[in-house]
Parts: sequence; structure tokens; C-alpha cells
Amino acid sequence: MLAVQSPYLYLLSRIMHYTLSSAHPDAHYIDIECRLTGVSQPELELQLPAWRPGRYELQNFAKNIQRFEIFDGNGQPLPFHKLTKDRWRVQTNGASDIVIRYNYYTSIINAGTSYVSEEMLYVNFINLCLYAEGRIDEPCTVKLDIPDNWTIACGLRQVGPGELQASDFYELVDCPLIASPDLQDIAYEVDGIDFHVWIQGNIKPDQERIIADFSRFSKAQIQLFGEFPEKDYHFLTIVLPTAFYHGVEHRNSTMLVLGPDDEGEGLYQDLLGVSSHELFHAWNIIRIRPKEMLPYDFTRENYFPTCFVAEGVTTYYGDLMLRRSGVFDEAAYLKELQVLFKRHFEVSGRAFQSLVDSSFDLWLDGYEKGVPDRKVSVYQKGAIAAMILDLHIRQQTNHARSLDDVMRLMWERFGKPFVGYTLDDYRSVTEEVAGEPLDWYYEHCIFGNQPLEDLLNQYLIFVGLYMDYDENGGVVLHKLDDETGQMQRENWCASTPALYPGL
Repeated sequence: MLAVQSPYLYLLSRIMHYTLSSAHPDAHYIDIECRLTGVSQPELELQLPAWRPGRYELQNFAKNIQRFEIFDGNGQPLPFHKLTKDRWRVQTNGASDIVIRYNYYTSIINAGTSYVSEEMLYVNFINLCLYAEGRIDEPCTVKLDIPDNWTIACGLRQVGPGELQASDFYELVDCPLIASPDLQDIAYEVDGIDFHVWIQGNIKPDQERIIADFSRFSKAQIQLFGEFPEKDYHFLTIVLPTAFYHGVEHRNSTMLVLGPDDEGEGLYQDLLGVSSHELFHAWNIIRIRPKEMLPYDFTRENYFPTCFVAEGVTTYYGDLMLRRSGVFDEAAYLKELQVLFKRHFEVSGRAFQSLVDSSFDLWLDGYEKGVPDRKVSVYQKGAIAAMILDLHIRQQTNHARSLDDVMRLMWERFGKPFVGYTLDDYRSVTEEVAGEPLDWYYEHCIFGNQPLEDLLNQYLIFVGLYMDYDENGGVVLHKLDDETGQMQRENWCASTPALYPGL
């Protein structure tokens, strides 16, 4: 009797399987074998991503490949040639299995790279896993050639010793991995969700403090949205001996690289700040994603005008969730708020570009210093714009509504169904929650390049704060319950009655 294959088994007949190893880890090369099964066409095009989500610039990972070869399932070489800097066309010669072998140089550690040594394998699959055109939605498996005593930290499903599985290429490249014999796992649970703080580095963390603080801000964020998008979540953390601060969001994890490993309070505060920020991304950008990036096109720039929502709103909420959950006290939160204001107003407070312009131009020079007074940070000015909107809605509704309601609606309408939103969609939701048109807000804060000090102070005063400059041009944040703050408020209100007659 002829057995009929199940749809699941049929899917597995067409699969992208990756094997990662390193014959000489001290040379920092990762060896990759990619086996494609179920090939039926005479030609196949292979693509290595040109950029990675969370960093909106072309990074051209193909420059790190030293050697590149293609064979059929019997080990016979197949002819191929390059079409672009990171795309190849191979003649299959009737082969049903294609094997691509190449290596990838890993000399840098940050939250978006890969690295191999005698003590650790760290992989962002987006760096070094290519895919076959037309097969990006097919299942992927990974086999790691690592010692048996190494622990694997990753958001992917582990289906065997050193074996992982992804439903498609998109999931694969959104789940970074650390494997090491020295990984520390600090686990906690909130509302039925399993969380893991994985730490690789020469430190002995205070596990009880981490569990208490991480549980509090995780619970606060889940309460804001009403649910969590995933069944588990992993904070993958590498602690370096040198100063470092970098985090990247992923589907059910985040990759963090911090330092120095002095176990001081500064390192712990950095861990809290970046972790809260990246967890908020589990909703905002991972699922509440701009329509222009759904799905990701890994071959080229994915321009979008709303990075001030993806990163600015997230930056605002990262510290706010730490304060709201009680992890930060008032002094700690105001300290972070002053740092935020200093980074914007002292560096790009008079810059020419708007938030929309700078969102679009991330792909041009968004992560470089660039021309003086040209661009603004979508993180910093975006967070200040989010704060102004939040405080305006709260002021107009006597705290009955806030930016929380905006983000909940964005989740329900765009994130949960995973349909993507536009700038007009975001504007419509903010105006719905505010209960009024917000032309002034979008013209001044989002599409315009006017300085924001006066507008910001109008709303800071509403919550008992005031921002000023010292004699050296440095930003100072005052509380209005002190003499200096009250005097500054009175002077400011007297000088701006035409702008803000209600004060």
C-alpha cells in the first residue's frame, strides 16, 4: 500500500538545514554548511541578508565571507556566479539537494554581530545564514557542533542535543544564540510566561535582586498591553571587561552587550535600563510593526517614516516602566530623564531635520555623527515627543486617558493581528485617544523642526517639573517644589503668555 505523506512531512521534504562549526575558533571563523532539500528548478538564487532588523542601515555581511563553495548531494561541485555583492545564482544540474559551504569571520562583539572563541559561540543568524529565493517561508533547522557540556541560550525550539528548529527563515534570524560552558541562567515567571536572564561573563550577579526587579517591570509592561506576545522570553547578556552598552530587540528575546564587568551599580543600572527598553519592543516593532517593513526585505533598505514611534515611544516607556513598577525611585527616574534631555537639547535641539526626515534617513547616516545640526535622534527626540503627547492627553482628560491607551489600541488593531501600520494610522489612533485633532502636535513635534523647550516645559510644569540651562549651556531639570524651580517657572510663564495663555 502506498502511504500518503502528511502535510508536515511534505514540508520537511523541502527544508533549509544549517550546520555551524569552527575548526579553529582562535582564528574566529565560523564554518557554515547550508543544505537545501527538495530542489526542483534548474537554477537557484541564494541571498545573504544585507542588514539586520533593529539596525536600519546596510551592513553588507557578505564582506565577512572568506571562502564560498557549492556542491550537489553527492559532493560534486556545481557552477555558480555572483549576481550582486551578496547574491549568487547556482546551476543545479538536476540535483535535488544542494550544499553550500562557506565560512564567516567574527572579530567583533556587539549586540548585532557573531563571535566564536574557545569559550563561546555567539551567533546572530542574520549575519551568516543565507536563504534560497522563494523558500524564505520554509522550515529551518540548525545543528551546532559544540562540546556536550555547553549550554545553549536561544529563543528557538531545541529539538535535540545541539539541534534547533525554526518555522521559517524570519524566525531563525530573529533568535540570536549564545552557547558556552559558563552560561548563568536566572529564571523567573510572570503571568504564566517563562523569562530567562542569561549571563555570559566574569561576574556573579545578585540573582534575587534581578528576579525581583525584572519581575516587577515585566509585570508592569504586560499589564499595560493586557497580554504577552510569546510563551517565553530570553535576555541574552554578554558582559565585557571594557565599557559597552548595546541592545537589540528580537521576537522572543533580546541580545545585550554591556561592560565593564566590575559588578558595580552602574552596570546593574545599565542592565535594567536596556532590558526594560528591549522588552517593550516585544510589542512595539516586533509585532506593532510599520507596514513598510512587513515582511522584512533583507536585500535592500526598508524605508519607513515612523521610527520615532518604534524607538522614541519605546525609549520613553523603557524608563517609565521602571519608575511605574517601583524598580526606579523618583530620584533615579529624574536622573534618567535629565540625561535624555541633555542628549537631545545639548546636541541636536536646533537640528534642521524633523523626526519623520530622520526616521527615513536612518538608512543614510542615522548611526553616524554626521553633519552638524542636520539630523535628530529618533530615540531621544522621539521619546521627548512621546512624553509631550502623553502629558497632553493626561492634562486634557485629567489622567483618564494617556499614551497607554494609544499603545493598547495600536496593539489590538495592528500588533495582535500583525497587519502593519502607517503614519496616518498612528496619527488617527492618537487623535482618537486625545478626543481632538492634533495638528499642532504633528506640525510642531513630528513634521517640524522647531525647538521643543517651551512646549516641553508647558507639560513638565503640569507634573511639577521644569527644564532649564545652566551658565555653560547644560540642561538642568528642576522640581517645582524647590525655590529655584518655582522661580524659573514664574520667569518662564511671564515670558511666554502669548504662546500659552492658559498658564
